[in-house]
Amino acid sequence: MANEFSKEETVAFEEECLGFEDQLAISEHVSIYRPDSTTMERSGDVIWRPQPYVAQSFDGMDQTANFKDKTQLSVPTTLGYEKSSNWIMDAKQLRDALQEGRLYTAAREKIASDINVAVLEHASMFGSLFVKRAAAAAGFDDVAQCEAIMNEQGIPGYERCLALSSRDYLGMANNLAVRGTVAGKVEKAYETGYVGRVASFDTYKLDYARRLALAAGGGAITITTLAAGGNVYVPRATGTAATGERSNVDNRFQNVLVSATANVKAGDAFTIATVEAVHHITKQGTGQLKTFRVVSITDATHMVITPPLITAQGGTDPELQYQNCIVGTPAANSAIVWLNTATAATNPFWQRESIELVPGHYVVPDGAGVAVMRATTKQGIELVMQKWYDGMKMKIFYRVDALFGVVNKNPEMNGIMMFSQP
Repeated sequence: MANEFSKEETVAFEEECLGFEDQLAISEHVSIYRPDSTTMERSGDVIWRPQPYVAQSFDGMDQTANFKDKTQLSVPTTLGYEKSSNWIMDAKQLRDALQEGRLYTAAREKIASDINVAVLEHASMFGSLFVKRAAAAAGFDDVAQCEAIMNEQGIPGYERCLALSSRDYLGMANNLAVRGTVAGKVEKAYETGYVGRVASFDTYKLDYARRLALAAGGGAITITTLAAGGNVYVPRATGTAATGERSNVDNRFQNVLVSATANVKAGDAFTIATVEAVHHITKQGTGQLKTFRVVSITDATHMVITPPLITAQGGTDPELQYQNCIVGTPAANSAIVWLNTATAATNPFWQRESIELVPGHYVVPDGAGVAVMRATTKQGIELVMQKWYDGMKMKIFYRVDALFGVVNKNPEMNGIMMFSQP
């Protein structure tokens, strides 16, 4: 081989990979799916992953009329992130081993950050649960509202996580630090700004948090919630194109008709008058308005939202199976009320199984004039490091690569909390 890694470089790479795992604090708390690389190549790096079934139950001994097919929903997962960190060192710079080590560390930190940010972006932009807090972060009651919205809708109570922006996290730590009744935690909060586990959530401090601008759509936008208004969504596993071709359907999103979309943007959160959230298993109303997020703007009167309006007004089995809301008073002009009323940081919270990290794999041939090293983290993320030498310029080229995907499998099992919202 024309290029080889020195023993020192090999050791440094192994050490940086261990450090890389330490950096993946957020991505450790989502589910992992490891697809076969051959299958992904043949499918264009897209694979459909099943969503959990939601079962129904019926009363009585005679169940003749209740034996029906169940609708299995799925979502597309794509290996859509190709992250690379590159640098060059010449023959003089190589004399300083410390400089080389710093470049390894910088590459590791950047790619680890890219993975964590990708996970947070999927929760921050697609998570449909929205907790609005009028004041700054204060303590237990803030997190308790996240627990309440999840409990009411039947989201599993285990492995829940909440990632807070630094200022919001420290605001909670301050509330804890002034207490004298919580042994152990008070000292940690005062000395290190530590919050820890609160109201069934493991909490984490972010050095990066997406900021969401205030909704500017105004209070005059309405949406039809009539059964015949075109916004009643019926889940389906597959759809048939005009050519007769059948393909899977992504039921996380719906293109809805509204009175206008002027100044509305992706990420905006809203409720709809009299549209109440239900418990996903019992289908009982929660007494709380269902929260939705804008995914994209289609045209002047259509926008894509998540989750879809599955109101069961049509009475079909798929609607009854996956019903997520009740319309109290159907109307042609139900009012939309925006929830993100001030620009602020988003604080994503999620149940582990609702977001999935999908590691990818690069096939880089050895013995082709480029030295190659590989390492795999415990999450399955593969790092590929390559090195080659240009004798004409006396320079060595390095690159570190990672291929992965992230999918928000169920936006109704994750969301965001925003503070200081008037």
